[in-house]
Amino acid sequence: MGTPSDHLRVVVTGIGAVTPLGLDFATCWTNLLAGKSGIGKVAAFDVSAYDCKIAGEVRGFEGARFFKSPKDARRCDRFVQLALAAAKQALDDAGTDLSKENLDRVGVMVGSGVGGLKSMEDQHEILLKRGPSRLSPFMIPMMISNMGSGIVSMELGARGPNMAVTTACSTSAHTIGESMHAIRRGEADLMLAGGSEATICPLGIGGFSAMRALSTRNDEPEKASRPFDRDRDGFVMAEGAGILLLEELNHARRRGARIYCEIVGYGNTADAYHLTAPSPEGEGATRCMAMALRTAGLAPADVSYINTHGTSTQIGDVCETKAIKAVFGDQARKVAVSSTKSMTGHLLGAAGAVEMAICAKAIQEDKIPPTINLDHPDPECDLDYVPKVARECRVNAILTNSFGFGGHNACIAARKFA
Repeated sequence: MGTPSDHLRVVVTGIGAVTPLGLDFATCWTNLLAGKSGIGKVAAFDVSAYDCKIAGEVRGFEGARFFKSPKDARRCDRFVQLALAAAKQALDDAGTDLSKENLDRVGVMVGSGVGGLKSMEDQHEILLKRGPSRLSPFMIPMMISNMGSGIVSMELGARGPNMAVTTACSTSAHTIGESMHAIRRGEADLMLAGGSEATICPLGIGGFSAMRALSTRNDEPEKASRPFDRDRDGFVMAEGAGILLLEELNHARRRGARIYCEIVGYGNTADAYHLTAPSPEGEGATRCMAMALRTAGLAPADVSYINTHGTSTQIGDVCETKAIKAVFGDQARKVAVSSTKSMTGHLLGAAGAVEMAICAKAIQEDKIPPTINLDHPDPECDLDYVPKVARECRVNAILTNSFGFGGHNACIAARKFA
């Protein structure tokens, strides 16, 4: 049994990701460093009647091969299939053999901002056309957001701490922070933490389009996501999953694990301001980043890289820039800052975990992915956004930001393991 301790250290030993830039994290990372975009015209359904016709889709994904049986896969929404794929990739990447682990001490926290939207959409159509008697008995379990965590634990036999966080675009950053706390409290040795999202469907694209939140640069999909650029016109939706294996340091050492980085801090605040807009001047984000630094024991000068929320919205990008300036002061223009959403699009509830995975790899390889499409920087966005080309430099410590509708803010701090 573990014992609660503030001194337990938490490291990242495995990464799994399925994104518009690749069906595994290695492919995604290669494409990020090359400055490639994963955005294209939507192929999943006819978008001719929609204002936004572009998204970051995961192409060629075969979810059934990750399940014990094809029947089990058919009973799961796409977001669950993506989650299980990323979880198994993370375990493989870490070289973890769960048959040698105490499964009571292996936990899962996989969140989703929306859950099984396509399953709900399909079943509603059946209801309208064929009546309630023809609804699937699996409709509810396919739809509810906790099934990412639930199915991953069932497929792997993980019986430790298990919950699903739903905080919109902050979801998977929160799962990482809360998983760190679970390990530090002595409740688990291993935690699979992350998020999954599959909302490229008529309701998803239509709903966000109705909010005027999405880019309509339909003729140039690869250039549509342009964080911090003066010509940005909204974010680009994407789908996928990101899962990290977090591990208590002594446990990782005993099995000779490779360590990407150490998770050292976590900020979690609320704007308490507006349904969808950030608080003025990025006040909530400021407090969140400051909390992450404080809990990590880091000073602004210690941070080499910030992976921003950076969604390519007019208000959000300016507010995040102001928040970074408020926290970092004179250091703000010395720290490298980029938005990988310029390439992946916005994976909503999965974004935070995919971006923490990117940060872990940046720490390991001392390489920072760029912000592409930054052709005409917004005068109000005047930091070092690593424009267009990846950069090689020493990455000692990072912050990664995630901010969600409802005023949810999350920030993770990590550093090189030593």
